[in-house]
Amino acid sequence: MRQAMGYKPHYAWIVAAVTFATLLMAGGIRGSPGILVVPLETEFQWSRATISFAVGVNICMYGLIGPFAAALMESFGLRRTMLGALALIGTGVLITPAMHQSWQLVLLWGVVVGAGTGVTASVLAATVATRWFATQRGFVVGLLTSAAAAGQLVFLPLLAAITVTYGWRWMAFTLAAVALALIPLVALLMRDRPEDLGLTPYGSKAAIGEQRTKPAIGNPMRTAFNALGTGLRSRDFWLIGGSLFICGASTNGLIGTHLIPACIDHGIPEVTGASLLAAMAAFNFIGATGSGWLSDRIDPRALLVAYYGLRGLSLVYLPFAFVSFYGMSIFAAFYGLDWIATIPPTIRITASSFGQERAAIMYGWLLVLHQIGGATAAFVAGALRADLGTYMQAFILSGTLCLLAAVMVLFIGSKPKTLRTADASSPA
Repeated sequence: MRQAMGYKPHYAWIVAAVTFATLLMAGGIRGSPGILVVPLETEFQWSRATISFAVGVNICMYGLIGPFAAALMESFGLRRTMLGALALIGTGVLITPAMHQSWQLVLLWGVVVGAGTGVTASVLAATVATRWFATQRGFVVGLLTSAAAAGQLVFLPLLAAITVTYGWRWMAFTLAAVALALIPLVALLMRDRPEDLGLTPYGSKAAIGEQRTKPAIGNPMRTAFNALGTGLRSRDFWLIGGSLFICGASTNGLIGTHLIPACIDHGIPEVTGASLLAAMAAFNFIGATGSGWLSDRIDPRALLVAYYGLRGLSLVYLPFAFVSFYGMSIFAAFYGLDWIATIPPTIRITASSFGQERAAIMYGWLLVLHQIGGATAAFVAGALRADLGTYMQAFILSGTLCLLAAVMVLFIGSKPKTLRTADASSPA
């Protein structure tokens, strides 16, 4: 029996806590563009389509960097990769208040901040869960991916209040300070692998040294592109990637970027809109953590069918919810439970399709498609709003695509009819 005074938690939970704090900060930064849209439009007279393009570049870079980040983590370790990402994020956000031209917004917020936050993304969560946990991986992935939602919950109302009271530049200074403050925490507490501390992964029954893995040797770029070649030849890669493209288009590209401006269009104040996103993030935290727990117990394809189907219905309902705060509250709760609930079962399906060893880097490439979907939706929704004066068409189109994703995931892991026939006719 363990003594309460003598019990010491496995270091995997400390690594998970540091990762959670890093993802929490990244979640706050990822959710902040919705607050920036109207202030930048007002001060610089930039069109909403122009600002949406910068946000789209940010979203695209966030995904594009994923597989290379996974390869860097394999070659150079978690700690050094995370430190570089935090320095990049802090620097990019800190310089943003000095910009005067729209191309500077694209470069700083789109490219620099997008690349930095792309390292601190779901790929990081998948890598930590795979390396440090032999059991409860689904729960840990759900907990870590929910940090993005928690980041919105913690930061968005505060950032919106700072923007309204002091201006958007002070909001940027606040985010930069938080990002840079995490650097010493990661430097002191983060570790690359359990073996570095003479440990086995949490829940592992193997003796110390039996599961020791060596860091990848070779060019990280080559490692990443070799994994891409494997994925492009796989039917499941395209099915998972297609569903993730729609996932990105219906979440951070559309709601994360345009919900607050849409609220303002309907007479809902900016701080109230940010509070709705924060409330959504609270439900998101519950949904993602619960989804991680469920993905250890239920067929992940069944979970994804339910998640995409319900998300599609909620987005079709959204244009009619703006008439009252009560309607928006219902949407925030319903949609919030679903927002990133798709990530834990998707990572589990990826691991089943390509193996635990390659799960992180393959998911990194799949996340590229997720973010391309988000970038596309961020730009298209902004352009539709500029052209038609409303977001209704963007919301309904996104909801319809989610219903399509619910059908797509049913075919993941199943063989085409021709292959099944060939298998049946082969001699035993």
